[in-house]
Amino acid sequence: MTIEEKFGAVLKSVRVSRGISQEKLAFNVDLHRTYIGSVERGERNISLKNINLICSALEISLSDFFKEVENID
Repeated sequence: MTIEEKFGAVLKSVRVSRGISQEKLAFNVDLHRTYIGSVERGERNISLKNINLICSALEISLSDFFKEVENID
């Protein structure tokens, strides 16, 4: 699994656990819904700026988010 795929899997997991749709998350961070979907599928190499926006919107710290990414096999 690539780092992009791991990141996307964690993003989807956190988003779903918070009960937030891709559309709602995209609206909250001013990104397009298809962008969020492609990140979740591991198709994009997302910028640090967008990672920070997304983590803030999901109310998870960057360190906690990346701990989850690190723990995916």
